[in-house]
Amino acid sequence: QVQLVESGGGLVQAGGSLRLSCAASGRTFSSNAMGWFRQDPGKEREFVAAISWRGGTIFYADSVKGRFTISRDNAKNTLYLQMNSLKPGDTAVYYCAAVSRRFSTPPLVGGEYDYWGQGTQVTVSS
Repeated sequence: QVQLVESGGGLVQAGGSLRLSCAASGRTFSSNAMGWFRQDPGKEREFVAAISWRGGTIFYADSVKGRFTISRDNAKNTLYLQMNSLKPGDTAVYYCAAVSRRFSTPPLVGGEYDYWGQGTQVTVSS
């Protein structure tokens, strides 16, 4: 059974940092793109960042560019999201996701992802 388990969320003041982790089990995703999405209650799910299987291609949402960094450790089957200079607008449940097929570039649309974690809450206070 494939599982993606996020951790590292919490409450932080504006300007602070958090590092999210997503541990995969049940299969290896070392050959597959992975991504981070977020959703605030009452809003649609939003793309945050995506990374190709080797890490050579990375995309960010404009809203997080320059503040967030996505990375992966294929040996550990783990995805990361380093979040710096956090803003209250970053408050949301953050989800990691993985695709089961090969893509030439990591997809930016949630519908292209086949596996999802349960989410971790990030709350940024002003």
